[in-house]
Amino acid sequence: MLSDLEIAQSTTMRPVQEIAETLGVLDDELELYGRYKAKIDLKILRRLADRPLGKLIVVTAITPTPLGEGKTVTTIGLGQALSRLGLKTCIDIRQPSLGPVFGIKGGAAGGGYSQCVPMEDFNLHFTGDIHAIGVANNLLAAFIDASLKHGNKLRINPQTITWRRVLDINDGWALRNIVIGLGADLPVQRRGGVPRETGFDITVASEVMAILALTSDLKDMRARLGRMIVARDEAGKPITAEDLQCAGAMTVLMKDAIKPNLIQTLDHTPVLVHAGPFANIAHGNSSVIADRIALRLADYVVTEAGFGADMGAEKFCDIKCRQGGLQPSCAVVVATVRALKMHSGRFTVVAGKPLDPRLQQEDLAALRDGIGNLEKQIENMRIFGIPVVVAINNFPTDTPAEIAFIKERALAAGATDACLSTVWADGAAGGTELAEAVARACDQPNDFHFLYADGDPIKTKIEKIATRIYGADGVSYTPLAEERISLYNEWGLDTLPICMAKTHLSLSHDPALKGRPTGFTLPIRDIRASVGAGFLYPLVGEMSTLPALPTVPAGTRVDIDDDGNVVGLF
Repeated sequence: MLSDLEIAQSTTMRPVQEIAETLGVLDDELELYGRYKAKIDLKILRRLADRPLGKLIVVTAITPTPLGEGKTVTTIGLGQALSRLGLKTCIDIRQPSLGPVFGIKGGAAGGGYSQCVPMEDFNLHFTGDIHAIGVANNLLAAFIDASLKHGNKLRINPQTITWRRVLDINDGWALRNIVIGLGADLPVQRRGGVPRETGFDITVASEVMAILALTSDLKDMRARLGRMIVARDEAGKPITAEDLQCAGAMTVLMKDAIKPNLIQTLDHTPVLVHAGPFANIAHGNSSVIADRIALRLADYVVTEAGFGADMGAEKFCDIKCRQGGLQPSCAVVVATVRALKMHSGRFTVVAGKPLDPRLQQEDLAALRDGIGNLEKQIENMRIFGIPVVVAINNFPTDTPAEIAFIKERALAAGATDACLSTVWADGAAGGTELAEAVARACDQPNDFHFLYADGDPIKTKIEKIATRIYGADGVSYTPLAEERISLYNEWGLDTLPICMAKTHLSLSHDPALKGRPTGFTLPIRDIRASVGAGFLYPLVGEMSTLPALPTVPAGTRVDIDDDGNVVGLF
């Protein structure tokens, strides 16, 4: 079997203008980035304003192993399969962060014969959107420290500064927690600023990234950037990017990043790529703008929500759809035999280490003990009132008895269908059954609704997510979290939705609790405000916003061959 990169490099791509033409994008709405990438000008939304909307399909998953369960593979393969059925289809996905590309997880272009191309460009820099976010974020950080240095006219309390610098590399061991501003005793030319403790986040965790994914247009983005709270003054009042007179410059840096990117799959199905927030520390979805464009151009739009249904898909419904006015027609929950066996608690999966051989042998007892996770994630999607189709991402070691068992339990849990997907090995042809099931589900009656109301108190919103989505018995709050809730009530932020920052490796706060855990209390240690993005985000347990590299990073395999081609990238 060829590697993912070899498959991608052997594909004959079509010029991006041809992909745009099949989708219905006009030449003057296209901004080329070479032959196979382009940005789409937002003026297209004015032209398409009266077009009917297509069907929006969100692809989510069970709680994954650290290796991932093929959610992006399924998203791309499903889009290819719908297109193969003669249905006008567009795929909307996020741009990958360079951190995972060179760390453990790898890129986000899919795999096998279910990929988007150009794969190397997609995973490496692409059109520079993430770099623009990083520069905009760090410009604001520089404005904050310059304000402290030059007399602190805004009376910023340095101990309340929450805005951190970012970079798109897993450099957590060195930069997660740092002290800046040192050097007061150095010569003037080399002197530092005001010393304080701070740290770095990964770029995709920046509020600027969350804003890009949720904004509606350039004017809205400018307003959102201005509303971002970065600190408090000595009287306890919020200090914003507008107060620092930095939001305008940040918007200028982001004026091209706001335009979605157009590429293609291996079989030339259009793919819109835009934004890239992580679902464990942000809302984990591609942009509202990309979805709005795609829904006016295509009959079926397949988008992906990060990690499991308790993470990105809950946020897709409660944050993205709420802010973007979107209405999903169907949810696809991706599952694998190996992950459901892992959820039995009998096996440990560690990224970078060989799989336990027993995970590749038929074990219906382990599957029976782990199937609760799939059943809960189906339930989670049904809570929002939309039909659910289960996609079983096939591995060669899966047995007919294991597949049959998952199908039976999925249907009993309320899925409208459960289909074996072989899109990794077979491309669009391996997703025909799944595509047909999804198309049928999209035609079913739909009662989409949110989990909580805007007017619910902050604690009520948190507790509905904790008890109904995660399965917790209740929620505990540290004194700091209680203090934050009182402060946000005082500031009038209690109507904002909730973006839980928690581990993606368990339905609970504890990565060690697999399957469908019960009897736990969800601990909220802090709550922070992303006012520009438009949500509050509670920190659940111990969450890191800057990953670190493993002992053997994936980047050790990446190189250039004698002909200048990228090698070792999956």
